[in-house]
Amino acid sequence: MKILLADDHSFIRLGLVQILKDEFHDVSITEVSDGVALLKEVMRGNWDLVISDLDMPGRGGLEALEQIKQMRPLLPVLILSIFPEDLYAIRVLKAGAAGYLNKKAAPHELVIAVRKILTGRKYITEDIAEKLLLYQVVPQKPHEQLSNRELEVFKLLAEGRTISQIAEILSLATTTISSHRAKILEKLNLGTNSDITRYAISNGILADV
Repeated sequence: MKILLADDHSFIRLGLVQILKDEFHDVSITEVSDGVALLKEVMRGNWDLVISDLDMPGRGGLEALEQIKQMRPLLPVLILSIFPEDLYAIRVLKAGAAGYLNKKAAPHELVIAVRKILTGRKYITEDIAEKLLLYQVVPQKPHEQLSNRELEVFKLLAEGRTISQIAEILSLATTTISSHRAKILEKLNLGTNSDITRYAISNGILADV
């Protein structure tokens, strides 16, 4: 079994590799630390599963997921994140992920998720299943109307990053980031970056790290 593991924190990769090797004795794991390297390895090798962090330098996990599903539609991808299910689970599942797992979950949950995904099923917690059922009938919160890219920019603005810093992180032009910021403010009916930070805190969007 060949697994491609993407996370920009080496100590997290080390822990995940240990969990996987303890459970799956025939597993071969290749590690990468950013979205660009992830996409290169996806094209280079034949993988049974991709396990990817959501937040990485360059291309984040969500953007990488969308590109992976374009390149290799049948390749299952399990997304890991420090962010709560409320924020990203439905987004990543709609983008084609085979599952979403919070990094705070117990190690055995990773094993359960991998086993289920390798049988061709999706790993969905009871909370996610309930949210999927309610998604079409419950009014969405304003930030749920943001596109994936806008949400990415929104989080960085909420963390206090400048337009120039965000442009460098996402490898985009400053004019593009400014355009995203304007759309974010309009969609959320906010006026300043401070308003964005307050909104993010009140809605549990800033990760507890």
